[in-house]
Amino acid sequence: MARAASVYSVAQVNAYIKNMFAQDFALSRISVKGEVSNCKYHSSGHIYFTLKDGLGAIQAVMFAGKRRGLNFVLEEGQQVVVKGSVEVYERDGRYQLYAAEITLDGTGDLFKRFEKLRNELEEMGMFAPEYKSPIPKYAMKVGIVTASTGAAIRDIINIARRRNPYVQLVLCPAQVQGEGAASSIARGIETLDAMGLDVLIVGRGGGSIEDLWAFNEETVARAIFACKTPVISAVGHETDVTIADYVADLRAPTPSAAAELAVFDYALFEGQLREAGQKLYRALSGRKEMAAYRLEQYRLRLRLYNPERQLNEKRQRLADAEERMERLLKQKLTDRKHRLALLSGRLHGLSPLEKISKGFGFLTGEDGKRVESAESVKAGDHLLIRVLDGRIEAEVVKAEKSGI
Repeated sequence: MARAASVYSVAQVNAYIKNMFAQDFALSRISVKGEVSNCKYHSSGHIYFTLKDGLGAIQAVMFAGKRRGLNFVLEEGQQVVVKGSVEVYERDGRYQLYAAEITLDGTGDLFKRFEKLRNELEEMGMFAPEYKSPIPKYAMKVGIVTASTGAAIRDIINIARRRNPYVQLVLCPAQVQGEGAASSIARGIETLDAMGLDVLIVGRGGGSIEDLWAFNEETVARAIFACKTPVISAVGHETDVTIADYVADLRAPTPSAAAELAVFDYALFEGQLREAGQKLYRALSGRKEMAAYRLEQYRLRLRLYNPERQLNEKRQRLADAEERMERLLKQKLTDRKHRLALLSGRLHGLSPLEKISKGFGFLTGEDGKRVESAESVKAGDHLLIRVLDGRIEAEVVKAEKSGI
């Protein structure tokens, strides 16, 4: 009877393979040359990347504790030599290169092409700030050039709908990877540019430098530069930089960030509009109150300087003056009457007739002048004597002065 074959668990198989790798001296101290791809800096400080050449690729990692010897920034497309060990990661059952030291060994072909085209376009002025258009603050029609399926379009739609459900999204599906991708992206940009939209988002999700290469093609760069509609590039992750990013009017680190930049927050806009309305209402109310106050002041001043009011005031003053004049005239007349009475009494007391009435006579000469002295007459002069009841004509017999 045949004996049954042994059955091992997955963990046992992974442990066995790991042990085999550990016993291999060549794998414990190895130097591997290749081009860097899919380079990611983790928040923990570890660097994850792929090392590849024309025939294959191997996953690699440099832990934070080993980075002290790394004197440059590891980037896509760099040609490097990695010294370290190849070991098995038991949990996933896969092997990878654990880097202890990384040195530059030149630049990969793709990176050389990238730098060459970037320098050429920069010399032509296609990256100059004066050619970049501002992104409209309140865009209502947003065009999107990306793949019709994938995380990029889903993220853009979700964020746009959350921020502003009234915005119109126009998708022009494009091939974003592989042969013919650059032409497809350029056609999408030209198509949406002719539709009179407010802004365009051009991009895709993350990937290796090969995956993103279509956005490093001159065809796409020229299509973005010629586009009259403002363009936001959103290619890959935050650390990925393409030629499209340099040419575009604005670069977003991710497609999600591009949606945030292109679509304004309607709820926030409503709040700002409401606040602005309240502020305007308060300002208008204040101005209205000030205008009412000034109007009342003008009304009072007009009332104060009203010709009819002034005329009435002048009439009143005239009436007061007439009354005062009449009062003064009456008082003056009374005073004059009183004085006249006094003078009349005094005159009456000095009147010759008054004297005559008391037994005296009024003596005048032939010339009608009063005779007041014995020296003024002589014997033979004719005199006229007026008494109370008549006149007496007399002749001077003798005139002599008394000794008084």
